[in-house]
Amino acid sequence: MIQGERLRELRKQRNFTLQEFALQTGLSPSLLSQIERGLVDPTVSTFWKICSSLSVPLHYFFEGVEEDELVVRKQQRRLIQLSDEKVKYHELTPNRGGKLNFLMVEIEPGEMSEAELVSHQGEECGIVLKGELKVILGEKEIHLHEGDSIHFSSTTPHRYINSGEGVSVSIWAMTSM
Repeated sequence: MIQGERLRELRKQRNFTLQEFALQTGLSPSLLSQIERGLVDPTVSTFWKICSSLSVPLHYFFEGVEEDELVVRKQQRRLIQLSDEKVKYHELTPNRGGKLNFLMVEIEPGEMSEAELVSHQGEECGIVLKGELKVILGEKEIHLHEGDSIHFSSTTPHRYINSGEGVSVSIWAMTSM
């Protein structure tokens, strides 16, 4: 679950009212209020909209590794788990100040990373370490197996689906907003 109070603090630091922030993100003020109060976890696409509007990386709202660390030890990884508990994002980037995000994504069989397509600034590249992954990239469906990799512009609407029988594990590098 994200730290809703941290979202509220940042929104106020940027001098946004809830209504102004809602207009900027395209989300409802009531949804944003529920997220800030910790009553609701956002979907991935909602979370991207929030982070993009505030110009912060995804991991900004999660606890974990200290800012000045160079190494992320396995037991210190930030776990980013939003509204779907069957999709887990393990933060592998130790430093929040860079432009590159490095994630390990675990998706349960038959699950997807998001019901709607997501787009944002930057680039992504990933490799499937275990299982299968279908990448919906605009109008294309690209099926990846263990060892397959992909690279694309994040501005192309996309999502990931585990189309296999077992857990899908993949590693992703993404440039930040």
